[in-house]
Amino acid sequence: MLNRILKLAVCVVPAALIVGCATPKAPYDYTAFKAAKPRSIVVLPPLNNSPEVNAGNSFYAQVTYPLAEAGYYVLPVALVGETFKQNGLTSAADIHAVDAKKLNEIFGADAAMYVTITNYGASYNVLNSVVLVTANAKLVDLKTGKLLWSGTASASNNEGGNSGGGGLIGALVAAAVKQIIASTTDASHPVAGVASARLLSAGTPNGMLYGPRSENYLKP
Repeated sequence: MLNRILKLAVCVVPAALIVGCATPKAPYDYTAFKAAKPRSIVVLPPLNNSPEVNAGNSFYAQVTYPLAEAGYYVLPVALVGETFKQNGLTSAADIHAVDAKKLNEIFGADAAMYVTITNYGASYNVLNSVVLVTANAKLVDLKTGKLLWSGTASASNNEGGNSGGGGLIGALVAAAVKQIIASTTDASHPVAGVASARLLSAGTPNGMLYGPRSENYLKP
């Protein structure tokens, strides 16, 4: 009986302490990814499902770095954006609807990265103001249209928690100050950079595989 109580207690502690009770994610199936062996990637303008109008541009400006670091040739986003504009495509939704083989004809890339932003910006409650950015992505083979990989990631400016003093009044003042800063500056932009790195960097559990320009390419 005592053992059963102890086991139950372990799984009902506060959320910050119950990581050990969570069911691990199943390993991602990289069969299609490894078979395709993409060398070059065109990143399409992100589909923005958040209320922040600048979310797409902010995230788009930071997506090439983690992919290049992972060992892929990534087409410059300015060139990609201008190419779509010259062809009358300015909406991310319309661009995401373009046929995979057509994208291959236009850009000559092996694969396309489709990014969707679901959260971007600050939310305010009584005791805190938190900037949160969440996005998901999928990598598609442009020759076959097959899904090679998909993932999601989030980042916030409050991941370390609020360790400041001052009690309730101090927490209220700190939250108000953070909200003012978030509303007068693009506090979400650096957070989007963290989310982008988490989403698209290679070598993370269930994340992107290393590309052919990386010394870690094809390593187990």
